[in-house]
Amino acid sequence: MSETTQFTVPAAADAIAAVIGDREFIVQGDRRLTYAQVVERSNRLARFLHDQGLGCHTERSQLGGHEVGQDLLGIYAHNGPEYVEGMLGAWRARVAPFNVNYRYVKSELQYLLADSGATVLLYHSAFAPRLAEVLPDLPQLRVLIQIADDSGNELLPGAVDYDSIVAQGPADPPPVTPSPDDLYVLYTGGTTGMPKGVLWRAHDIFMASFGGRSLYTGELVSTYDEIAQRCAESPGTSLLILPPLMHGAAQWAVFTAMNTGQTVVFSAVTSHLDVDDVIATIEREKPLAVTVVGDAMARPLAEAFERTSADLSSLAVVANGGAQLTPTAKQRLIDAKENLMVVDGVGSSETGAQMTHMSAPGAVSTGKFNAGPDTYVAAEDLSAMLSPGHDGIGWLAQRGYVPLGYKGDATKTAATFPVIDGVRYSVPGDRARHLADGSIELLGRDSVTINSGGEKIFAEEVESAVASHPAVADVVVAGRPSERWGQEVVAVVALADGAQISAEELIEHASQVIARYKLPKAVVFRPVIERSPAGKADYRWAREQAISGG
Repeated sequence: MSETTQFTVPAAADAIAAVIGDREFIVQGDRRLTYAQVVERSNRLARFLHDQGLGCHTERSQLGGHEVGQDLLGIYAHNGPEYVEGMLGAWRARVAPFNVNYRYVKSELQYLLADSGATVLLYHSAFAPRLAEVLPDLPQLRVLIQIADDSGNELLPGAVDYDSIVAQGPADPPPVTPSPDDLYVLYTGGTTGMPKGVLWRAHDIFMASFGGRSLYTGELVSTYDEIAQRCAESPGTSLLILPPLMHGAAQWAVFTAMNTGQTVVFSAVTSHLDVDDVIATIEREKPLAVTVVGDAMARPLAEAFERTSADLSSLAVVANGGAQLTPTAKQRLIDAKENLMVVDGVGSSETGAQMTHMSAPGAVSTGKFNAGPDTYVAAEDLSAMLSPGHDGIGWLAQRGYVPLGYKGDATKTAATFPVIDGVRYSVPGDRARHLADGSIELLGRDSVTINSGGEKIFAEEVESAVASHPAVADVVVAGRPSERWGQEVVAVVALADGAQISAEELIEHASQVIARYKLPKAVVFRPVIERSPAGKADYRWAREQAISGG
């Protein structure tokens, strides 16, 4: 099917609400909001933003790929309806929403809000004290919208209560028309460098990651009526989203669910992964699928599956994205829940959804993926695309629906989005091989690859080998300087409760899985592995532990 419409998310939301307005869209604990209610509340927010003079000031046709002509709205919040309404309301007012990591300390928060140039911030009251610390350094941040929570923190000076905006007043949208050129801004995690704001056209992210294109068949939706019909005909299944919405994959899951007429369920516990609440939510809401990010979420979930007597019969899929899910963790999930499938998705802030892999009982593996539409492997020197069966290692690349660039950085934009044979690609730095059967072997991010004795060693492969030992609760692998090897591999390991094992025993175990030159030269034990709230490894922290850990 060929593409005939340039899409915006608010227009899709209107078309969907017109046919399934009474269907529940967002469920969190005892809060239940229909599609019509979410659209109405987001319209009120959009009206408020417009009335503050916020919106689009320079059209995309007059800007470079790294430039922004809209006000930016940061969302500094836990999971909940407000996050989704905040994104919808911003787009409807032609304001560009972006994600704020709620774990950031003062200096990191100040950097992000200054780099973004945000003029408006939507935030939970729990974060008001930290925000107050940086506000004096952010004169451009002139509109503050505070979401009440159980923290007891009062409104910051000049802030407006969120509920006072969305709960009453006219629900007519502001007198502006969202454009397919309007921005979706996604800040990278900053676990290997400073966070960068990735700028997407609304239409491009809609097609790449919001359900506008099938990752399996490449088929494109062509009209809003087609989306509405698809939603009306869908059975209205539920999707339980565990990762924080500040993580791109979680946002993509929400809007794909919207564009397929599903109900999105969030855990009522937002400060951490509470597997007991997750189990209770699965039993109560009967989701078909649950989303996770890597072993850090999957292993506690598998443990909860193993010990519960709750009715989990509705759950058919665990969908993983954003971090590696090891074969050990997959197998444990599948063993713990009858007839469960585990689906891995690959994508990045700079590419959108790219590849998938499915594991089922009797067929569990990791690292080899079915390429989605427009996914390729570029040669080492970026001179061409490698054909399937080429024995060289290249760069995972995406063409077609890709971002415009990095906010404010023309140099990095040119480097990450090169033109090859007349076609613009996104090449954010993942190493890969294009196998003879057309599948792609994902090796890992180049920035965390360890060069030891002239050999490239991919951290994720070593992590998977170490994690396969039952004594290991979590592991992250990093390199540290070595006089002999240039760099040497170090595994930073957190053991399971009550487990005991020596570094030598762990290294010997890993030698049964990977070549000896890839083995850790040392193991550093820590009580817990530092990860982002989404479960992504913090490789800067890991390198610090590797260097200081002896």
